[in-house]
Amino acid sequence: MATVFFIVVAFMIATYVVLDGFDLGVGALHRILGRTDPERDEATSLIGPIWDGNEVWLIAGGGVLFLAFPKAYAAAFSGLYFGLILVLWLLIGRGLGIEMRHQIDHPLWRAAWDTVFWLSSAALAFVFGVALGNVVRGVPLGPDGYFHLTLFHILNWYALMIGLFGLVVLSAHGAHFLAWRATAPLANRARSWARGLWCGEVLLILGCAWPTYSVRSTMVTSFGDHPWRLVFPILALGALAAEFAWQRAGRWSRAFLASCAFIVGLLTTMAAGLYPYILPAHEHRPYGLTVDNAATGHHALAVAIVWWSIAIALAIVYFTVVYRLFFRQRPARA
Repeated sequence: MATVFFIVVAFMIATYVVLDGFDLGVGALHRILGRTDPERDEATSLIGPIWDGNEVWLIAGGGVLFLAFPKAYAAAFSGLYFGLILVLWLLIGRGLGIEMRHQIDHPLWRAAWDTVFWLSSAALAFVFGVALGNVVRGVPLGPDGYFHLTLFHILNWYALMIGLFGLVVLSAHGAHFLAWRATAPLANRARSWARGLWCGEVLLILGCAWPTYSVRSTMVTSFGDHPWRLVFPILALGALAAEFAWQRAGRWSRAFLASCAFIVGLLTTMAAGLYPYILPAHEHRPYGLTVDNAATGHHALAVAIVWWSIAIALAIVYFTVVYRLFFRQRPARA
């Protein structure tokens, strides 16, 4: 049952990154692609109806982690406390940027809040990548199951590299969305950036391969030990190739779906490489938290899977209806 909830947590995180990732990417490119106030207004209107709903998946994922693996939840949220507070402030900054820019019709006011939205979105994409890098690298867990990382230890060289990778991937995700949904000239700029960011994704995948092996060799060797797990990196690489093909064909809706699949492939590759660890210690350290020693009781998990199944079915129906309504509409150029 603990393994089932490992899959559930991975599913919740992947869903959040795919759904909130494209509006994070739109925000990260907001001041770069939007040359005029009407263009920036169009970009925010394209994500306005759904950006806050997408963040529900982040809260739900944290709730499932707390329910199923309370030891890992407690260790991660206490050891990475500074990073958590930073994430909360950046989420607040994004929300304020979107909501406040429309309150006063003055160029300086709008420019200021557009900048807050832009920087908060880019920094949040980067911070999420840094957090992921620290999980892959491992944390200094002690025998009591806790650890503490200072800011400069959180910002280690490997985590910064993965942070840059996360920023590029989510920016590309947002560029594909704008290339599909926006109108010219904003869409044309987004298409150009999507092609350039695709090259950045390829280079960073190649550049991160050896550093990942050097900090956690089992991330690579586990696929040799369990060949069926290779389906996940194959999904990521296949989706990356599909991105390129659909870009060349000018089919931007399909390129966006390929970007979604690429993100799912990356995250499931990470999860498969880390399993059975929920929160690994530094490599060759004995105190990592696994699905066995971090999970709550079997009875609690058995009851939780029933209620989670009902809740996730309702959530999927709700989001399906919302997105069908959302994608039927093309907001008018402001």
